[in-house]
Amino acid sequence: MTQTSAQVTTKYALFRAENGDLVPQDIARSLWKADQMHGVATSGALGRAVELAVRDAGRDDLRPARFTVDLFKAPSMQPCRTETTIVRDGSRLMLVDATLVQGGVAVARASGLFLKPTENPEGRVWRPAEVPAPPPLEVAAVSDEPRVPIFASDVGWSQDFGEHQNAGRKATWQTTLAVVVGEEPTPFQGLCGAADSTSMVVNWGDRGVQFINTDVTLAISRVPVSREIGLSATNWVAHDGIAVGTTTVYDREGVIGTSTVSSLSNARRAVDFAAHDFTKGVTAGA
Repeated sequence: MTQTSAQVTTKYALFRAENGDLVPQDIARSLWKADQMHGVATSGALGRAVELAVRDAGRDDLRPARFTVDLFKAPSMQPCRTETTIVRDGSRLMLVDATLVQGGVAVARASGLFLKPTENPEGRVWRPAEVPAPPPLEVAAVSDEPRVPIFASDVGWSQDFGEHQNAGRKATWQTTLAVVVGEEPTPFQGLCGAADSTSMVVNWGDRGVQFINTDVTLAISRVPVSREIGLSATNWVAHDGIAVGTTTVYDREGVIGTSTVSSLSNARRAVDFAAHDFTKGVTAGA
C-alpha cells in the first residue's frame, strides 16, 4: 500500500506533542548512546520554538538570518519542552532565546536572529567562484518526501554510508524531517535540524565520526525554497581534541549561507558508519 504524504510526515517526525511536551520518537535516537537524543532533533525543536515565538509576536515582516544552538548537556529520549524569551523586538530585527528543558533541567539553548529584508545596494562584493550543486536528478529526484541522506566524498553521490567512510571532503543532500507529528514543517524548521548534520559532514573521516559537536551556528541570507537542503564542507581544523568545521549551505536555487560547529574529541565512542546500513530507512543524524 502506498503511504500518503501525511502518513510519511507523521512516521518520520522527530517528536509527537503530548500535554504540552515534545515526546521524542525513535527516529530522534542518537547513534552515540541508546538513550540519547541526537542534535538534529534538539536543533529542530529549538528552531521550531524561535520561529513560533516570532510568528506569535505578529512579526511576519521578518525572516531568519542566524540560528545558534549550544548543546551543553546530552538530552535523553524522555519528554521535553521548549521555553522562549524575546530579547529584543526592534523595527528591523527580533532576537529570541529558547531553551530545551527535560525534567526541569535545561539541556540545550538556542538564539534566533530574525531580520527585516529590504534590497541589496548596487556595490559589488567578493564572493567565491566555486558553488556546490545538488546530486544529479537521477540520483536525487526533486522531492519533499523523507529519504536516506545522500553523501559525496572521494566517491560519487550515494546512500551507501560505508563507501563514504574515508578522508575525502564530504557533502550531503537530504530532505529535512518534520519536527512534530501532524505539523507541516516549514523550510526553516527543517533546516535548523539539518544544520546539525554539519558535524557529520566535517567530522566524518576514515575511522568514522570521532568528534561530537557542542554547538551549531547557522547563518543564512534566505530560507530554503523547499525541504531539500545541501551541506558541503569548506574547512576543518583540529588541535588538542578541539575541532572547528564549516560548511556551505545550499538548495536547488543556489547558496544560502553557512553552518559551523565546534566539536570535542569522542574517539572512544566513535560512530562507525561502515557498521550501519541505512539504505532501507530514513536516518536523521549521529
